[in-house]
Formats: sequence, C-alpha cells, structure tokens
Amino acid sequence: MGVVRIIRDAAEGRQFIARNRSLTDREVSPELLDGLAKLFGESLSPDQATARIVASVRERGESALREWSQKLEGAVPASFAVSAEEIDAAYEETPLAVREALAHSAARVRAFHEKQLRRSWLDWQDDGTALGQMIRPLERVGVYAPGGRAPYPSSLLMAVVPAQVAGVREIIVCSPPQGDGRVAPAVLAAARTAGVDKVYAVGGAQAIAAMAYGAGPVPRVDKIVGAGGLFVTLAKRMVYGQAGIDGLYGPTETLLIADDSPEPAWVAADLLAQAEHDPLASSVLLTTSAAQAEAVAVELERQMALLPRRAIVAQSLAGQGAIIVVNSLDEALDLGNLYAPEHMCLLVRDAWSLVGKVHNAGGVFVGHQTSEALGDYAIGPSHIMPTSATARFSSPLNVNDFQKIISVFSLGEPTAQAISNTAITLAEAEGLTAHANAVRQRLATSR
Repeated sequence: MGVVRIIRDAAEGRQFIARNRSLTDREVSPELLDGLAKLFGESLSPDQATARIVASVRERGESALREWSQKLEGAVPASFAVSAEEIDAAYEETPLAVREALAHSAARVRAFHEKQLRRSWLDWQDDGTALGQMIRPLERVGVYAPGGRAPYPSSLLMAVVPAQVAGVREIIVCSPPQGDGRVAPAVLAAARTAGVDKVYAVGGAQAIAAMAYGAGPVPRVDKIVGAGGLFVTLAKRMVYGQAGIDGLYGPTETLLIADDSPEPAWVAADLLAQAEHDPLASSVLLTTSAAQAEAVAVELERQMALLPRRAIVAQSLAGQGAIIVVNSLDEALDLGNLYAPEHMCLLVRDAWSLVGKVHNAGGVFVGHQTSEALGDYAIGPSHIMPTSATARFSSPLNVNDFQKIISVFSLGEPTAQAISNTAITLAEAEGLTAHANAVRQRLATSR
C-alpha cells in the first residue's frame, strides 16, 4: 500500500467522507490523557482539564498564568506584556524578504476586506418614520496567534487586518512563548507589520481565559478570534457568553476535486501542503479519473520523500488522507457538500461550471492556478475558515465578525397607528396584556 489509500468503491468513499467530517475525537489520544494525568495528578478528560485552567485564571489572574506557563510551556516570560522595543527588535531581525512578504500579504488581505465593509443606514418615510441599522465596531478584540508546532505569522495578519478594516478600536494578540519565554520573532514581526503594539506572551487555554476575564496585564476583550489546538478550542467554547468567539476550529482540511486535466504533480503537492500542517490534518482527493488517482499516488510518494516534515505528512495521510475515484463530477460535488470542507479546490477543465453547485465550504479555490497554499498567505480572504463540517452553517473570518448591528426605530404617528392593531392582537394572543395596553395608551391619546 502507498502513502495514501485509493478508494474505488462509491459506497466506501461515501462512508469515508461521512466518517472524516468530524475529527474531534481523534485529538484525544491515550498519550494526551496520560500527559493530563501526570500534570494534574489524576485522570481528567480534556474538557475537565481545560475547565480547571480556565477557572484558575478567572479566580487567580496573573499568578495562574505564571503557573500554567511554567507547567505547559516550560517557561515563564519575564513579563507577559511584550514591550514595543522587543517587537521592533524582532521586526528588524526578520529578513527583508520576509518583511516584504508580510507587507504584501497584509495589503492584499486589507484590500479584499475593504470591499466587504458595511455602512449604517436609515430609511426615512414621508410621515417621519425612520428605520435602519447602526453598524458599530467592537471596542476590543483578542487575537490568538498559534505557536505550537510552528509559529504562524500569517494567521495573525488574517485576523488582525479584517478587525482593523471593521474599525475595532483596540486589538490585542496572545501567542504562546517559546522555550526562551519569548514570543516567536516571526509573530512579533507580523504584529509590527499590522500595527499591533499589544502582544502578550501567553498561550493555550490560559490565554483564552485571560482574554475573556482579564488577568494581570492582559485586558478583558469583547471577542476572541483565531484558531488553536484542542485546549484553545475547548476554552473558547467555555468562555463564550463572557466574550464572543468567531468559531470552534478543528484540524485543518482540504478536499480536491479533479478530472484528468491537472498535472498529477500539482495535485499531489496540494495534498502534501495540507498534510504537513498537523498529523490530524485531512487531505482528500475526489477524481473522475482512475489514471489520475494512480498518478497522484505515485507523485505523493516521490514528493513526500523530499519533505522535512515527512513524518507528520505520513501520519496525516495514513490517518485522514484518501484518493476516492468517483463516477462523475456531480457525484464529487455531492460528496464535497456532504464533507463541507474548510477548503474545496476545483481542479477541472471548466471549474467555474461547478462553483454554483458548491453549497458547503469555507472557501472555494477555482481552477488549476489557484492553489490553496496561495490562499494561506497572499490571495486576500482570511485563511481562518470553518472546519469539521461547520461550513454547513458558518463562514470564514471576515469584517462582519468584528462589527455589531444596532437597530434604530422611529415612528411617525400615521405609521404607529397603522401597525397598532397588529401589535395588540399578537400581544394578547401571547397573553402579554401589558404590552397590548402600552400600545393602546398611545393609540387612545392619538385619537
């Protein structure tokens, strides 16, 4: 057997897609549970462990942050608040080519999201009635910038820049410290590029709790955004209501739909690019061509042998990867919509003919030249997208995540009278007689 399974049976392919939609359980390994038992001195589930961390930060603030940084990160920073001088120094130490790439990426992300910006509006009628919406930015937003297996400066840009476009007044960033107790220089360089000067060296569930409740120098925020590992996701779910959240993210995933037209080397490279993120990442190809399936499988073996992260790639492909041969592109779209992937890539001759048939996906990458890897860095839309089939009901991070709507009501007397009987009837049907009376009071006086 090669590095990835090839599934030629339609029923087996559908079963694989259905089973692969949610990978939450895969994140809870025996090794993880053993680690939690050693850390806490008793057997705890990830939910229980996360609840302990969140509660301690809520109750003890900065002292809890120090405790968990030592236990979980192995280092306590001299100060959780990263100084402007340290941010500037990290930026200056970053190679010029990387700084230019960060600036180019940020500019494209900004240009894309500026097209989405909503405006307040009022609809005035002849009798003085005015109905509308005030669009207001959130006051303070917290961005989680991952730093587990590798720092992701691009993720910082993908969250911070849409928030800036939305008009958020204060944006803070939390990112886990490295072994020396400092935030990864690449993340600090991205913060400087985006114009963020409030960065805190704290990660994991404790960072989420700190942003939700306020702890030490970390201020309480109105909303927390950004992807992270299992404990970050669990903590976001636990603090929701205390602060808003953008979504709950699982392992990253991509689904490619191909006919016999793309270069097998390109298809394989796209699958490998996704797989190198994480052993739990999911890379799936649906193709109408059996020859394409075989050629891609060969390319996967050849290219994977050259990758520094091939151990991670191999684990990802063996666990969640597959090449599924389908009978038609319509069948591929049916399976793709069932999967509701974070990324759906259309590598077919007439890719635009399929776009209208996509109903569930975080992002659709149309055509041979539109690799998902480009979307991770430089196309423009935020790469923070729904995973684990949540694309059925949620959207990629965008400007709307950082704004709220306040409805505006003002009635002229003719309109108020015209709708009063409707309101009275419905209020009485619900047994809310005081509501009906409030309307009658004005109706009687007006007459």
